[in-house]
Amino acid sequence: MGPPLRLHELIRAIRSVKTQNEEREVIQRECAEIRSSFRDEDSVYRGRSVAKLLYMHMLGYPAHFGQMECLKLIASPRFTDKRIGYLGAMMLLDERQDAHLLITNSMKRDLEHSSAVIQGLALCTLACLGSVEMCRDLAGEVEHLLQTSNGHVKKKAVLCAVHIIRKVPDLVEMFIPTSEMLLTEKRHGVFYGAVLLVTEICQRHPATIKGFRKILPLLLQKLRQMMSGYSPEHAVSGVTDPFLQVRILRLLRVLGQNDESVCDAMSDLLAQVLAVNILGRFLLSNDKNIRFVALTSLQRLVQSDHAAVQRHRGTIVECLRQTDTSVNRKALDLCFALVNESNIRVMMKELQRFLQSCSPELKEQCTSGIFLCAEKFSPSKRWHIDTIMETLVTAGESVRDDAVSHLIQLISGSSELHSYIVQRLYKAVRRDIVQQPLVQVAAWCIGEYGDLLINGACEEEEAIQVTEDDVLDVLEGVLQSHISLPSTRAYTLTAIMKLSTRFNNTINRIRRVVSIYGCCHDVELQQRAVEYNALFKKYDHMRSAILEKMPLPENSTFAETEISIEEIKEKNESQPKSIPSRRLATCFVTDLLGLLEESTEITPITSGVSSIHQNVPNGGSLLDLLDETPNPGALPSHVAYNNNGLLVEFSFTRPPSSPALLVVNSCATNSSSSDISDFQLQAAVPKNVQIQLQAPSGSSLPASGGGSVTQSIRILNPQKVPLRMRLRLSFTHNGNPIQEICEVNNFPAQTWQ
Repeated sequence: MGPPLRLHELIRAIRSVKTQNEEREVIQRECAEIRSSFRDEDSVYRGRSVAKLLYMHMLGYPAHFGQMECLKLIASPRFTDKRIGYLGAMMLLDERQDAHLLITNSMKRDLEHSSAVIQGLALCTLACLGSVEMCRDLAGEVEHLLQTSNGHVKKKAVLCAVHIIRKVPDLVEMFIPTSEMLLTEKRHGVFYGAVLLVTEICQRHPATIKGFRKILPLLLQKLRQMMSGYSPEHAVSGVTDPFLQVRILRLLRVLGQNDESVCDAMSDLLAQVLAVNILGRFLLSNDKNIRFVALTSLQRLVQSDHAAVQRHRGTIVECLRQTDTSVNRKALDLCFALVNESNIRVMMKELQRFLQSCSPELKEQCTSGIFLCAEKFSPSKRWHIDTIMETLVTAGESVRDDAVSHLIQLISGSSELHSYIVQRLYKAVRRDIVQQPLVQVAAWCIGEYGDLLINGACEEEEAIQVTEDDVLDVLEGVLQSHISLPSTRAYTLTAIMKLSTRFNNTINRIRRVVSIYGCCHDVELQQRAVEYNALFKKYDHMRSAILEKMPLPENSTFAETEISIEEIKEKNESQPKSIPSRRLATCFVTDLLGLLEESTEITPITSGVSSIHQNVPNGGSLLDLLDETPNPGALPSHVAYNNNGLLVEFSFTRPPSSPALLVVNSCATNSSSSDISDFQLQAAVPKNVQIQLQAPSGSSLPASGGGSVTQSIRILNPQKVPLRMRLRLSFTHNGNPIQEICEVNNFPAQTWQ
């Protein structure tokens, strides 16, 4: 019998087959030969057979029968056999199988071997599948290798020590002296491992943090060297070893907890490595991928450090002029997040300029964002209306369906601007009727305020002489145009009918126009025309009352109809409830709409005070209330969440100057044995309740109640409905990202009565 196939020959044979069945036949035939070779105790081809078996394992075929052969290869004195044996052990064994304990003695001998490469094989395997028992048995050898002069072995030994501490926290004392010594290493690989080891020790045993604070100058010096110098050997896109810099920053975060002196010592240097400044430089990169990453990261930072991101506003706006759609979309989201009262005029000019040239798939997102920002930060009603009209002219059909109704509502509430608005809209529709949303608004306004158009009394707009026939000519042109939508014709026909009570000399012409459309093929238009004809013939005495000016509609805002980017779908185990599918909103909206059941509408959570400010009683401005320090009240506290060691407790106060405002002080603590990081609390309430979340005091919760995160939530409940709230808690625990959603219904009655 000849020698078995080599690995590359097996790979060639498998790749040459054309069907799955043929592949299985090749694998089964080769597995049978491998099993036969394993029966020979003195087989010189055991390593070759295990290598082929590992390749089959990678293809998804069973290879468990090769586990014991891996143990034999590890015990072999030949390096080539050991290499295949250790690789097979890492792929075919894990700590849940008792077989892995059989290699402990072989690994112990290899850790004491004189060859560095063999020591490295054993260290890699221990770090990969070392169980609690194996880590206890081999911790001494690993600690000894941490003191070797070979950087290759030392780098692997320090990572192996991290694995041992994670598996057996009781052994942490063994590695503390060595870890301090490793921080003097100049080799980046070893130093990285040392920083990781110290971080793990501090997180597992917070009592050791105080002792490690003496290494702070060394860490700061190393970080300063990497920032000021340049090492081609470790540089990544021009940045010297960014992975080591990030790891040092994480260790500094751990060492600086609850110690102001340590924080002061590192503050000067940390100011130079602020991520927001580095991201600002990334925005200038010619690589669109780097710009995209920078914009994504800045979008996450804008909620926590708005002012820092605001400094890069000009560069972010420049990204709108890039040709890449993905970069444009991210830059657009970030631009909307940066809009405030002080820069609204400048930003709107840039956004409208972008709207003129952006791709069709971005137009609706851009127009929705412009409408929301204009509503929230507009300096005056006239500017607000002008901005929306200019956007309608530019965007055309790429606007939300409710844009027309919202603009009509806004115009209705601005009685002092009616003359100016109707003249401007008349000029726009006389010039062009292509933009249908604008034509619909113009038709409605001309129908409501056509008498002001004839009078020509407008100080802001250049006076024009308009006759009744001129107005009807424009409206009839809209009705007869082939580009007019059915809804636009409906608006226009109603506007013409309303003008019958505003105009005096063209009643007969209006009658003729209305009667023509009594035979229209459009059912909606025909029904309107028939009803209007009946109004002329049978109820003419009631026509003036029926067609009088519309009353001011109920307040409704773009923000109230905007849906959040994250639709949270939750299934209750005892009684499943589904949240209906809704239209996706633009990415700059960061509220929690949709958290409650479908039967309840939700008020968006905002970072400003505009929505609450409209409902504050006459006692004063909410801006003043936010500056006050509320006096503690006698309201009882309430536990909102308590699970897996995380406790969120609410306490309640009411400012004396505004008893209608409820201030909920949230306090989160961690009683588990592991730290919690990236903690974030978000909340949603029903629509008839207003809510505002203040910035939290932090995002980290030390283990065993070593600290807390506080956050103020301000609630206005003018209708005094029973208070209910849905919370979303996001955090990282033991390296695992966790998201919990809970509903709080049993608030004390004093909080809402």
